Amino acid sequence: DPAQRRVRELAALSERLQRVHPNVLAKVLKEGILYQNQEIVAINKPYGLPVHGGPGVKNCIADVLPILAKMLENMRAEPLHLCHRLDKETTGVMVLARNKEVAERIRLLFKTRQVEKIYWAISLGDPDPAEGIVEIPIVEKEVRSHQSHYKMTLAPSYRLSPEDGKVVKIRKNRNAETAVTRYRRLAAASACSLLELQPITGVKHQLRVHLAYGLGCPILGDHKYSHWSKLAPQKLPEITLKRLKLEQSKARHLPLHLHAHRLSLPLGQRIDLTCKLPPFFLRTLKKLELDIANE
Repeated sequence: DPAQRRVRELAALSERLQRVHPNVLAKVLKEGILYQNQEIVAINKPYGLPVHGGPGVKNCIADVLPILAKMLENMRAEPLHLCHRLDKETTGVMVLARNKEVAERIRLLFKTRQVEKIYWAISLGDPDPAEGIVEIPIVEKEVRSHQSHYKMTLAPSYRLSPEDGKVVKIRKNRNAETAVTRYRRLAAASACSLLELQPITGVKHQLRVHLAYGLGCPILGDHKYSHWSKLAPQKLPEITLKRLKLEQSKARHLPLHLHAHRLSLPLGQRIDLTCKLPPFFLRTLKKLELDIANE
């Protein structure tokens, strides 16, 4: 089946990215350059490529920055610097700085929320209301199950009183971080939605947690945040499986559909960086009949 074959191809591609020579990886990133000037280089981050190293990670973006810098300038170029991070499975705009000073300036812009970030995601279900703001703090917690693991989760400052259903303020979790996400539905079909997301804050896994636990609309292919108490493949509605020509037993191969679409940096003048959706994302939109012709 072509759909299942493509899903397997993507999983294989992620594995291959871990086996390619660092020079080849740097070349792939060079070919995906979206913009460059004297201060920054903006790249199109591929799916399945981690930004930082870790257990079992042979290849990551951080490791090939010195090679990429030499490819762009000359043999004596200083390595490029990371300014922010994207999850391994997230695709799209990523900014690198040409020197330490610029990197520090950009990190400060991110920290002080002066960078405008726009993501596109396909979610399961339809958020109600169709646009709005999710403002619920997030905290990391251990999930105690037969396979204990850590997840980010909501730490609300309010709850409903069981007696009269009124909203009651509760004591703030000391470790929780403020998290604010603006969202807007662009299209809906096949029990899924295409959403435009604007994270105002930058908490780890914020968009995934706000969508899954705040709006009850997990991102398509987000197997980590589709259930709370277990690590299991995402359960997809019948119509979604039918449109994707996928069996539920193969759902675990479905990639995360989250893309950093646009980034706006106030560096002297405002720099607007846009990155097209990756082919697998476009194919999913087509299959689900999520029409974005008006965008």
